[in-house]
Amino acid sequence: MEKIALITDSASDISIELLEANQIRLLPFKIIYSDKEYEDRIDITPQFMYERLKTEIPKTSLPSIEKITSVLKDVVSEGFTHAIIITISSAFSGTYNAVRLICEEFKELKTFVFDSRTLTMAEGAIVLETSRLIREGKTFNEIIEILPTYREKIDLFFTIDTLEYLQKGGRIGKVAGTIGEFLNLKPIITVAEDGTYRTAAKVRGSKQAVSKLTSIFKMYLEKGKYKAWILDGNGFDKVQNLYCLIKDLPNVVECTIAGTIGPALGVNTGPGLVGLAIERIDE
Repeated sequence: MEKIALITDSASDISIELLEANQIRLLPFKIIYSDKEYEDRIDITPQFMYERLKTEIPKTSLPSIEKITSVLKDVVSEGFTHAIIITISSAFSGTYNAVRLICEEFKELKTFVFDSRTLTMAEGAIVLETSRLIREGKTFNEIIEILPTYREKIDLFFTIDTLEYLQKGGRIGKVAGTIGEFLNLKPIITVAEDGTYRTAAKVRGSKQAVSKLTSIFKMYLEKGKYKAWILDGNGFDKVQNLYCLIKDLPNVVECTIAGTIGPALGVNTGPGLVGLAIERIDE
């Protein structure tokens, strides 16, 4: 009889409460300050990180070999026969490759490591859907066949107040460089099929950015039904505004404020992010 464990990294931005409710195990990124090292979402909160950004931008590191090994050992000791591990896009982090290599040492456990090719609640949505499949009694092989279809159904868009943090973290990819911040231009950033950032649009000012996110979502809703997770990167007013604008739109099956972008990603985006992860619901 199969017993399937589900594991993800903290870049999925699933709250501790949701992780526990869905029996999902966490591989926390490391948040490294000059005086101390923390485990993302375990012993550092998003609020602490955003407040401290004013004085220090910490470094981040993928989950440690020791932590990945420890989680897999726990899974084996608890009688699991299979494990599905869903990671942040391999374009942004070495987590996928690190986990894949460590899994090879666990011959007694049949594993599948899935590169989500996305991040934050777009990755989190894939994880939560996988959790549902496990609860429904789908087999390991059935689930790993279904997983790639979720990646095709889920898109991510977000806007940030400044590109400063993406530039400093070396995460900016093909997003336009210093796009005239003196003009108050705000990029709408998406994640392309190859798991890297792209600029979907540029608008002037935060209000226009929220309006553009709304109009992008409306274009999706013209084609079918969708779930929406609103992403909060310490941008409370914009988050509430976006929620009010989209929650009652036709074809919105579910609209949730997903919680705060965690330290692992917030370090690179800075304060003031608002975003939208959207999932197509097939009838």
